[in-house]
Amino acid sequence: MLQKENVMNRKVNTCLTQLVFLSLFALQGLATNLVTNGMLTGNITDKSTGKPIYGASISIPDQRIGGASDASGNFIIEHISTGIHLVEVTHVGYETLLIYVDVQLKTVMDFVLNPSIIENNAVVVTGSGKARDLKSVPYQVVQLSKKELFQTTSSNIIDAITQKAGISSLSSGPSVSKPVIRGMGYNRVLTIHDGVRQEGQQWGDEHGIEIDDANISKIEILKGPASLVYGSDAMAGVIHILSNTTIPNNTIKLNAGAEYQTNNKLNSMHAGLLASKKGFSWGTNVNFKSAGDYQNKYDGYVFNSGFVQKNISGQLGYHAGWGYTHLLVSNFNLKTGMIEGERDSTGAFIRELGNDSTISIYNQLFSRTIQVPYQHINHFKVTSDNNIKIGQQRLSLNVAFQRNERNEFGNPTNPEEKSLSMDLQTITYAARLHFKERKNQKNELGISGMFQNNQNEGVEYIIPEYDLSDYGLYYYYSRMFHKFNLTGGARFDNRTIKVDNSSKNQDASFVPLTRSFANFSGGLGFAYNPNSTWTIKTNLAKAFRAPVVSELSSNGAHEGTNRFEYGNLNLKSEISIQLDASVEFNNRHFNLNLSGYLNQFENYIFYRKLLNYIGSDSLVDVDGEQLTAFRFDQQAAKIFGMEATLDLHPHPLDWLHFENTFSCVSGLFVKPIENNSNIPFMPAPRLLTQIRADFNSVSKNIRNTYVKLEFDRYFTQKRVFTSFNTETQTPGYIFYNVGMGCSVFNKKGVERFSVVINAVNLTDEAYQNHLSRLKYTAENRATGRSGVFNMGRNIGLKINCPLSFKWK
Repeated sequence: MLQKENVMNRKVNTCLTQLVFLSLFALQGLATNLVTNGMLTGNITDKSTGKPIYGASISIPDQRIGGASDASGNFIIEHISTGIHLVEVTHVGYETLLIYVDVQLKTVMDFVLNPSIIENNAVVVTGSGKARDLKSVPYQVVQLSKKELFQTTSSNIIDAITQKAGISSLSSGPSVSKPVIRGMGYNRVLTIHDGVRQEGQQWGDEHGIEIDDANISKIEILKGPASLVYGSDAMAGVIHILSNTTIPNNTIKLNAGAEYQTNNKLNSMHAGLLASKKGFSWGTNVNFKSAGDYQNKYDGYVFNSGFVQKNISGQLGYHAGWGYTHLLVSNFNLKTGMIEGERDSTGAFIRELGNDSTISIYNQLFSRTIQVPYQHINHFKVTSDNNIKIGQQRLSLNVAFQRNERNEFGNPTNPEEKSLSMDLQTITYAARLHFKERKNQKNELGISGMFQNNQNEGVEYIIPEYDLSDYGLYYYYSRMFHKFNLTGGARFDNRTIKVDNSSKNQDASFVPLTRSFANFSGGLGFAYNPNSTWTIKTNLAKAFRAPVVSELSSNGAHEGTNRFEYGNLNLKSEISIQLDASVEFNNRHFNLNLSGYLNQFENYIFYRKLLNYIGSDSLVDVDGEQLTAFRFDQQAAKIFGMEATLDLHPHPLDWLHFENTFSCVSGLFVKPIENNSNIPFMPAPRLLTQIRADFNSVSKNIRNTYVKLEFDRYFTQKRVFTSFNTETQTPGYIFYNVGMGCSVFNKKGVERFSVVINAVNLTDEAYQNHLSRLKYTAENRATGRSGVFNMGRNIGLKINCPLSFKWK
């Protein structure tokens, strides 16, 4: 064990040394002065009036640099690496402008923005190493801007993104939600934070995403296989969360905000500072969030559903003619109760005191105290993000170290005892060489991989200690033929997992294991834009996912899900081939987007209940508690579905939107299991209808005003995996939501603060989301209802105050 720890410590020390070295690479550029800084300057005006636009944002995503227009519409961006870059110009109330600019020593270019409420194009970086025009990528990518996130009320970041078609969340309470894309979650969805794959025991139902939701500039969601660029674990798609923001040179920005929610008395406060001077930039963000027990009309206050979340992060960067280097550091801390749902004969929740004694917690009592069982997670991450110009080519290099310490406390007689404790340390790396663009051809060669080590420190174990290493090599190609963009590529990956024969693993009955999984993946797609109104896309991709340690070697009680899990050492890699197609039509009266997909799987991995010799549930006694036994299995399957979005905004009433979003997905095993072919835990069909009015300027001081009314309907989910009593049907339900907000400006046109208020589930509907793990907790003996219900009516208030100063 000591030798194992020393090996990982050496890897960590090497990684940290590399991070510091890469982040100080800027000193070479300063000392040698071999390259010159590029500059982009110009003026931004309104197309209809010809007047200058104040506060327009100009950004160069590939260079992590940007600027803003002043009162005269003028802007200047310095310290740019020379060459051709995609420039994005945005402002509220105008169409987004995307244009490629050849930036040299001093490039002057003016931009004209077209007034419009509708924004139907954007820059995306997910799916390839370089910034791309959204309309030119063949795969499905949707975005949530910082403005959209601010206007959404939710208790965690994953629940906030479920407003987009095809995106769901699997939850174990208000603080723990996992992304599900087109019916697939867990390790089939890769979460990336500022270019780094998030590694935090994401295989578990009750393991959420350890990312601060108060420090996000944009979220990009790629729907469909993304193994070509990202390798294993990107089979269903990618959630790319970007928080590494940049500001104009010689500027200081301060930002502070707060949030309050009525249902669980959630309160949140955050503050941030960003500064830039002569190419250097630095900043910090802090966030504190606390919530008590949430409530609904069937369960009252749900015992032990509160949480406390804290995060602090910082960044240091430098931009020059040779490129840029950024050092990012963050520390995320979450303490959250684990809801078991046990109740007495009157329906009151039960709190265990130890020694087989309990106390009833009446449902009308509100509490912020987090009781046993609970989990305490700390996630530390340091990243070096670099972009270096090498001749006519560019090299992007990202190296990161992260440590996820996850402790679960479940002994009421000894609350400080760590029932389960896992220390996961991961080193990730990714290097991409972007060749010079020639005749509308873009070529990219990349390598990525990681080293990972997991240590167990608690008195119980569910997965063994293990070492993991993987690497992948890929080639990505794109070519534009007038109105037709072709994209494709191929990749090879190899992953090795090793479980040794240490004393801890022997005590926990884990079998020694060394398995390697190698595979090829690839994709070919096109996007066709015959004119400004039509976009047609199709993409064919082969993806794979290697089994994770929990699927191979689990052997223990999974307390957060009230089950006992057995792994399967004979599992093979999942292989999928997906065909994805979409058509989009945009004009001044409406936007229509239709997409469909078919995903064929070899060796789809799932877990199912085990039966004993008399045909009933197999139970395992764990300290006097009978837990149902599950085992991982696999077989051929297919997942298919469709998504549709229709946004009506009849001209000249462009401020009025009638938007409808529908999504449905089904999953079937090729061979029925106990006369049932349904893949378990598919999200229910959903129709979200929103009526919204946007007013960019109510008066000189009140702008960006909106009012919305939503009808959010989840249909009955009847297609369930009933074999072995694994899953049950879920009745449908409908929410009625309202929201409004605005921004307040001073006489000089500078924003002082923004405020939004949302009321979610106005009628206080009692419901259980089909993907809620709380649905399968204990029965309420007083009412006969199974499990715990989701949150009832909730009213949220947010306020944000930005300040900006010029640094002379």
